[in-house]
Amino acid sequence: MTTESQAQSSLSIDSGPGVPSDRALAAWEIASLVSSALIAEWILSAAAGRTRLIVTIPLGFAFVLVITSHFLRRESLRDLGFRFDNFLRAAKLLALPMIVVAALCVGLGLIFGTSPDLLRWHPERHIVAQLALGFAWGFVQQYVLQSFINRRAQIVWQKGLRSIVLTAFVFSFLHFPNPWLMLVTFIGGLVWAFVYQRAPNLFALAISHSLMTWVVVSTLPMSALNHLRIGFKYFS
Repeated sequence: MTTESQAQSSLSIDSGPGVPSDRALAAWEIASLVSSALIAEWILSAAAGRTRLIVTIPLGFAFVLVITSHFLRRESLRDLGFRFDNFLRAAKLLALPMIVVAALCVGLGLIFGTSPDLLRWHPERHIVAQLALGFAWGFVQQYVLQSFINRRAQIVWQKGLRSIVLTAFVFSFLHFPNPWLMLVTFIGGLVWAFVYQRAPNLFALAISHSLMTWVVVSTLPMSALNHLRIGFKYFS
């Protein structure tokens, strides 16, 4: 195969919509990851003790899928959002939506009789440890959501509204069956997917994710969020 033929056969989301087989493959990749994540969530919420170790099977499959897909599609770390050159641009795009959402959360909390409490989220942990863990967990979620699902959604439907909505819907659906948490994550998913498509920077998104989670938990009634429970735990 010539170099030109190899270039044409490589998979890229930057050259427009993929051929039908490529789009079908990207859709299958999204469905496979979502299935693995849901299986892991529901097993983890139902299992106890050593039985919980079984959750490593679907999670391991999911990460093997993600990493293998990156390799086969020749996606560099820079392509995926592991970069700093566009950090400020991403932060600027995130700033206004974050301020608006924070104000809405505070307002809704006050309406429901809940005063803001920045220490409500895991008060037993030191605030530095909580910030570090929040950033790490936000980074992992944004990596999977943006570097994989968002990019595959763009192969299916190109950049723009449809792929952004698909990314947000997937993120929301992974928090089933908690209705308020699904609504919050859908709104957050729209903002983060929009920003990623214009300035793919996982570090800015992880900071936004951790801060917004902190704001939501600190302002909205935990009874409404059902203590962030998902899966079988939601019904306990």
